[in-house]
Amino acid sequence: MDNPEATIILKLMDFDCDILIAGGGLNGPALALGLAQAGFSVIMVDARPQTARAEGDFDGRGYALALASTRLLRAIGVWDAVEDTAQPMLDIKVTDGRAGEGPSPFFLHFDHADMEEGPMGYMLEDRFLYRAFLSAVNSNDKITLISEDSVVAQDVDDQGAAITLASGKTLRGRLLVGCDGRQSGVAQRAGITRTGWDYEQTALVCALQHELPHNGVAHQFFMPAGPLAILPLSGNRSSIVWTETAENAAAIHALPDDDYIQVLKPRFGDFLGEITLAGSRFTYPLGLTVADRFIANRTALVGDAAHGLHPIAGQGLNAGLRDVGALVQVLTEAKRRGEDIASILVLERYEQWRRFDTQAMVAATDLSNKIFSNDNPLLRLGRDLGMGLINKSPALRLRFMREAAGLSGDLPKLMR
Repeated sequence: MDNPEATIILKLMDFDCDILIAGGGLNGPALALGLAQAGFSVIMVDARPQTARAEGDFDGRGYALALASTRLLRAIGVWDAVEDTAQPMLDIKVTDGRAGEGPSPFFLHFDHADMEEGPMGYMLEDRFLYRAFLSAVNSNDKITLISEDSVVAQDVDDQGAAITLASGKTLRGRLLVGCDGRQSGVAQRAGITRTGWDYEQTALVCALQHELPHNGVAHQFFMPAGPLAILPLSGNRSSIVWTETAENAAAIHALPDDDYIQVLKPRFGDFLGEITLAGSRFTYPLGLTVADRFIANRTALVGDAAHGLHPIAGQGLNAGLRDVGALVQVLTEAKRRGEDIASILVLERYEQWRRFDTQAMVAATDLSNKIFSNDNPLLRLGRDLGMGLINKSPALRLRFMREAAGLSGDLPKLMR
């Protein structure tokens, strides 16, 4: 074929979709729905079976969704399906503590009544959120979900990106997006390096049934080994993210359930009455990993593939959803201008937008962990006095509350 225009047309017709997404956890479906709403065709590849999480019983896993994140979920048509199962976080109480001693008299108390937008966020079980995503994805004719398969190779050229699946199938799109976690294969194959370190801490994660109501209050106790977050779920249940040294966490996780609870009780306290386990127990090693670039040629990274943070501020999924909102907006605006949506100039807009916010979050979470995850008496005094001063300043309290609600900074349109 000697006609160059005909060659170009043939290449354009050769696309299986506009955008290929590797990874079907939570950020992947959110991105697929946002892009489909903007008129893009999407193929999403997920290594897991579709029903693995959607049909499971309660296993203890839940997410603290900032208010801005719930706005995005509403905008992409998911929130209405999960709102009835979500628990509003009305107040957040932050204090120092030691096992068996109770909380420090110096504390921070964020009351939702001080913020005109309402609750700062919601707690939502993983099974409900994933189920809603799966239903919305499967009912959208612009999204193709390929389950129980994975991307094993990728290649890009001047026109688009091609992926090869473990099944041997090849697919081609204009842009490839990695939503495939901290060990992102998309990033590795694109030659994107990472910066990070191990905190030598492990998060023990579970859910508890308790005797007394939590009244929608979330607690963060800063213990010498790391923070203990107590996050309200629906009913008399709370999700626990309990940070310990890696060595201690391994020993605690190996205990039978009754002994596990006995170790937790002095840290948890008795303010919610008797506590028992509800669901399974999990452990997650804690570290920081940030991609040195969020983009490559016709490739972009979203969520943990771009940045894996310490859970001290509960911003993991929320940061990923900000990526989703930003990428959808950048690509939609480029499409309206008639630009090549996967050109490096377009993708750089996404990277620049998310890079500053990510660097700020990395610095804040890393510094907070260093300041609060220790028992140094001088640091302890300093942070207690600091919390007390912030608590007495309505303006500072409101600023921190808006940060927690995800309402600060340059928000994507889907979060406004």
